[in-house]
Amino acid sequence: MSGKSGGERTGLLNGIAAYGMWGLVPLFWPLLKPAGAVEILAHRMAWSLAFVAVALVVTRRWAWAGELLRQPRRLGLVAVAAAVITVNWGVYIWSVNSGHVVEASLGYFINPLVTIAMGVLLLKERLRPVQWVAVATGFAAVVVLTVGYGQLPWISLTLAFSFATYGLVKKKVALGGMESLAAETAIQFVPAVGYLLWLSSQGRSTFATQGVGHGALLAATGVVTALPLVCFGAAAIRVPLSTLGLLQYLAPVFQFLLGILYFHEAMPVERWAGFGLVWVALCLLSFDAWRAARRLGRVRRLARVDAAAAAAAAVDA
Repeated sequence: MSGKSGGERTGLLNGIAAYGMWGLVPLFWPLLKPAGAVEILAHRMAWSLAFVAVALVVTRRWAWAGELLRQPRRLGLVAVAAAVITVNWGVYIWSVNSGHVVEASLGYFINPLVTIAMGVLLLKERLRPVQWVAVATGFAAVVVLTVGYGQLPWISLTLAFSFATYGLVKKKVALGGMESLAAETAIQFVPAVGYLLWLSSQGRSTFATQGVGHGALLAATGVVTALPLVCFGAAAIRVPLSTLGLLQYLAPVFQFLLGILYFHEAMPVERWAGFGLVWVALCLLSFDAWRAARRLGRVRRLARVDAAAAAAAAVDA
């Protein structure tokens, strides 16, 4: 029992570390200026592959690569995932370095709502009544924020839809976190390096012109990308999904607080109203998920009791 408890504690700490790093990453991207968002993105793609490749060599986890190459459909899905996450990374880096941290955080707040909506539209999933209310509340929040911003909150929606699509595709590919990142960044690597070489030929690259520290920070984008994923993988196998579902809100909460308290972004009344509606929707989702998990746990316990009673009856007979 103590071993299981220790494993869950380790998983919880890894989960907090993963979502904490994702939540605090807005502090990192501004350090890479004067590099532009596209240059930072290209370095992130290239150095992520280098970091993950070393990790896979150390752990000797290469068997999946040959199997993936023999499955064109899965390989195509990996290419789609790589394209979608490229959009997500690029928009996120640009939004942080352009003073839109709060709007970026909103994208990850509404991501669970978008994921549910996509499940209904694309996978024909059936929603429980509380989930319908949550999705409707989220839609109302987008309307309120659109009025507040004077336009659609396109940064938030792009981040939410791209990440939800990425999750959907990854679910179909069914690769582990490190393996999936390696496959995706392998596809991103050639265009990323090609762009960086072109940028250098134009005399616009900052990698070798802004000092060793700047170059080291650009190389560190690989660590910043992969390390939270390693922690997340360690958490995913040790803690219940319901716990992970609650931990995921740590990242946008940290981002939101950074946007207001550190980057001093404006929060007029209409934005507070929109965010408030989103938080109400997430509370409804969390409550519904907790209730569903309790109900499932009760059903499983009853099933175990029935199985044990049947086994005892069979022995007596």
